[in-house]
Amino acid sequence: MPLLMTYAFYVPILGSVSLASARTFTVANNCSYTVWPAIFTGSSGSTPDQPTGWEAPPHTSVSFSVPNDWDSGRIWGRLACDFSNSSTGQTCLSGSCSGGLECTAPGNTPASLAEWTLSAGSNDYYDVSLVDGFNVPLAITNNVGCSVASCPVDLDAICPDSLKGPTNSSGTVLGCMSACGANLGGDSSNSPNCCSGDHSTTATCPSSGVDYYSFFKGNCPDAYAFAYDESSGTALWTCDASKNADYTLTFCPAADVSNSTTSGAGGSGASATGSSGAAGAIGTASPTAAQLAPAMCSLRPTGFAQQPIYISTFRTMVRKMLRVF
Repeated sequence: MPLLMTYAFYVPILGSVSLASARTFTVANNCSYTVWPAIFTGSSGSTPDQPTGWEAPPHTSVSFSVPNDWDSGRIWGRLACDFSNSSTGQTCLSGSCSGGLECTAPGNTPASLAEWTLSAGSNDYYDVSLVDGFNVPLAITNNVGCSVASCPVDLDAICPDSLKGPTNSSGTVLGCMSACGANLGGDSSNSPNCCSGDHSTTATCPSSGVDYYSFFKGNCPDAYAFAYDESSGTALWTCDASKNADYTLTFCPAADVSNSTTSGAGGSGASATGSSGAAGAIGTASPTAAQLAPAMCSLRPTGFAQQPIYISTFRTMVRKMLRVF
């Protein structure tokens, strides 16, 4: 396995994130192709000390400081990007966002998401979400032995025909849509696939009513497979905030990255680096859950008029507000 090259980083003494209140996040691209990572913060609080988008060549990594109270944050990967004409809005074939290289809004679907809310009460909360679909394998690991959130399988290569997303000029699939994103059923505003309308609560939106739930959860058991998947016990992960964990997000992690237990908390740490998980060049007063769920299902990033999108970062924020983690 090629060694990951690490870009040096420096945290100034006087900066937006103080060393005493910061964690170190590392974003590593272990794929054989370039990924353009992006960061979005869904709250109005502190933000990471890192641009909101950058180019990550194969087998490289970047480390940066993240505030200890980072709330409703997400990182995802974009594929097959061209920023020479950002006026078109769609700068990447997969995971694109408004703003060009440095994103100013959540990305377009389909995209695999890594999400965090740090120090929410006594815990960090984090997850890998396939609620917005999938575009690149990824895993969240840490340095204190807490659980791994992951989807190390290349779902693009085995995506069902009805969920296949964008392709490059060679016909390679660069994204696998969720059942909601593919608008299966035809009405995203009232859909069991989107947990919207008459299906906007945990009671009215069970996993059994979500098309292709077993495809996503069966291949990636340690990831969110639909909006209310925390009931599985292997979707939303916690780590004691007093451990002050540093986190690593790896694109194309080792295929065997997983937890040694099936519990939704605790478990053992693991290394996510290893052989590439996807080979080959890519190329060119608190509101109720029922009140908030429809908004989580219908929001779209500015500048795109494509399939419906979950802003699943807001799901994390809502669960925190309602204390239903």
